[in-house]
Amino acid sequence: MTADRKIASRAAWLLWCLCLFSLQPLAFDSARVVDVAVVVHPDTPVTNLTLAEARKVFLGNRQYWSTNIPVVLLIRAPVARERNVVLKTIYQMSESQFKQYWIAKIFRAEAASAPKVVYSNDMANELVTAIPGAIAFIDARDVRSGAKVLRVNGYLPGEPGYPLR
Repeated sequence: MTADRKIASRAAWLLWCLCLFSLQPLAFDSARVVDVAVVVHPDTPVTNLTLAEARKVFLGNRQYWSTNIPVVLLIRAPVARERNVVLKTIYQMSESQFKQYWIAKIFRAEAASAPKVVYSNDMANELVTAIPGAIAFIDARDVRSGAKVLRVNGYLPGEPGYPLR
């Protein structure tokens, strides 16, 4: 190998390493944990839920916010990060346990239907602001005006101690 080719080869390798290391902060930034906000229709008469209360709501054990406002459960489709956070933190179930839970609940006539599946945070935003009593989980960065963000255990998304990450 000639000296010019060695220099060119080393320069290419050095350039490749520099590019790789310059992209490293972007990779860490995108892996940053983002809170999952609990949002409800603006007229829902609640501002704070404990994690235990949120669990009761999402398990379908609390079916009304007040005497005339039914709870409408909205949950992200499988594979969405928000759904994984909810399954782990709120439901404390795997995907298959979640499906079995709702099949059994419907079979026992304890619920008319499973939570409504939403396929994007935009869809969740639209439905939660349009349906009285609706509750959903949305990436905190995607919450739009018109949705009411609930405190969980007294904390809002982004505050230290917020449990839904």
